[in-house]
Amino acid sequence: MDIDTRLLRSFVAVAREGHLTRAARRLYLSQPALTKQIRQLERLLEVELFVRSRDGMTLTEPGAVLAEQAPALLAGWDRALRATKGSASRAACVLRVGFVASAANEFTPRIVAAFGAAEPGWRVDMRQFGWTDPSAGLDAGAVDVALVRLPFPGQEDYRIRELFTEPRWVALPESHRLAGRDDIEFDELWGEPFVAAPPDNGRWRDFWIGADERPSHTAVVGAVARNTDEWLTAIANGFGISFTPESSARYYPRPGIVYRPVRGIGPSRVAVAWPGSTETNPVVGEFIRCCVRSCDPG
Repeated sequence: MDIDTRLLRSFVAVAREGHLTRAARRLYLSQPALTKQIRQLERLLEVELFVRSRDGMTLTEPGAVLAEQAPALLAGWDRALRATKGSASRAACVLRVGFVASAANEFTPRIVAAFGAAEPGWRVDMRQFGWTDPSAGLDAGAVDVALVRLPFPGQEDYRIRELFTEPRWVALPESHRLAGRDDIEFDELWGEPFVAAPPDNGRWRDFWIGADERPSHTAVVGAVARNTDEWLTAIANGFGISFTPESSARYYPRPGIVYRPVRGIGPSRVAVAWPGSTETNPVVGEFIRCCVRSCDPG
């Protein structure tokens, strides 16, 4: 019997979380889509894997057996997939580097130049990913290493080295009542509609609407954006405001939008992340060292 690994990953997520909604956020799926996948797996295996209740999803005895075996199967497949793709990259002397939005900002050219000097026979292939993949290609096995912003869903599955922090500012329509201020207190923004990432982005979405540092009932979503262009358009059209790194004021100046510092909220953290399976790859190790050296304020 052939089983799609996607169904197994969905099963493992639900087994770990014990709850469909939390598992759906972890997988960037809608809850109905995840429910459909679990039922499809049960039909294929001809066994009931979960007992459903108001409190969540409880594993049946067959489900518990699969939950014990499936992670090792998936880990083995992931290792094989990364090894295969990594082998192709090594044969071509190409390091695949994922990033989201502005990545490490002005440090990025410095990192790439330092890596080129350290590994002159190698080329860096920078691959940008939208807000629907905050792991910047790591989850899909599409990259060897990634420049990311923390937190992102599933980050505990990777090795992470924090590089620097950056204040969270707010992007506002220039007509907004607070746009003329030099800086703004965080609690003054409670109740304002926000332009947010899709709900399946979990911790990533929560962080960029400030839900990590305020009562959940004060977080209001006015529009959803999947990339920077959608985000800027929604703000300029007055659908909402948004927290953003300070560097956005330099990277994304746009008529109709102003950027202001926010007091009373923690910063964004930029990191380099990589799979444990690439830990012994000397080229990945050199890129990580270049990231650390290039981003060192000293």
